[in-house]
Amino acid sequence: MLKYRLTLGSVLILAIAFFAWLDEWFDRLPTPGWIPYHRETLPPGVVAFLVLGLLSAMGAREVARILRAKGDPVGTGFAIVTALVGLCWVGLMPFEISGGVGLAVGVSSVAIVFVSGLLYAIRNREIDGAIRVGSGVLLIHVYMGLMLGFLILIRREYPIWMLIWVLACVKSCDIGAFFTGTAIGKHKLIPWLSPGKTWEGLVGGMLTSALVGGVGAWLLLRSGVDHPGVIAGAVMGFVFGGLGQMGDLAASLMKRDARVKDSGTSLPGFGGVLDIIDSPVFVAPFAFWSLRLAEIFVSSGG
Repeated sequence: MLKYRLTLGSVLILAIAFFAWLDEWFDRLPTPGWIPYHRETLPPGVVAFLVLGLLSAMGAREVARILRAKGDPVGTGFAIVTALVGLCWVGLMPFEISGGVGLAVGVSSVAIVFVSGLLYAIRNREIDGAIRVGSGVLLIHVYMGLMLGFLILIRREYPIWMLIWVLACVKSCDIGAFFTGTAIGKHKLIPWLSPGKTWEGLVGGMLTSALVGGVGAWLLLRSGVDHPGVIAGAVMGFVFGGLGQMGDLAASLMKRDARVKDSGTSLPGFGGVLDIIDSPVFVAPFAFWSLRLAEIFVSSGG
């Protein structure tokens, strides 16, 4: 299992680096005349949007599988559409929308999907399980759509390498927690939910995230990317790592409730796509607002 994880993990790292470079390259291409866009170059995050769209669809498929194992018949196709609507709703919302209109637009997606979910649940003129199915559809919309969409927002407002830095902080906690827990882990974190996790692993993982956060912030500053600083980067990395572990536990909670061991089998050694993105999805909204608040704090001279 470890061999599969190390091999596939290395491949995924190379793939992320390639897509980051490709995303940055697309960002420098001139905007075609037939696209009504005010910038001379293409919108930022074209490649990131496509990659996250694929992950959103695959993640929605796996969450729907978990819901069906629980007895909630949410179809794969409807789940994917629901997730992509949420992703596009957040990631493609115009920056010009603000104030009450922006809030109304954001909440509208939840209202639309909630009503659509109820209609989907009774499409066969059966009312049994309508609440469960409607709630499951809304879960997919928020979980694999709106929350994941915050990663697109980060890319739209910052260079692609800032997004890579956030992801590195989150996933390095998984690596640090695994090796620390394996080496010295003795005290179970939540044995009734995730028997393999230990307090020692959690601390080791969060310290690893802090190290990656600080070093990554220094590298970003050296490369000319605006960042709150090394100390702030270390603190953010520490918090991102902890929140990422909460995301992993949230996914474990859903799988255990449905009596499902893994969310899927598409990634040997890891399970499914959800087993990879569960922590970044949980961190994404907090990371976006943390970067915005840090930017305001620095610009105000605090």
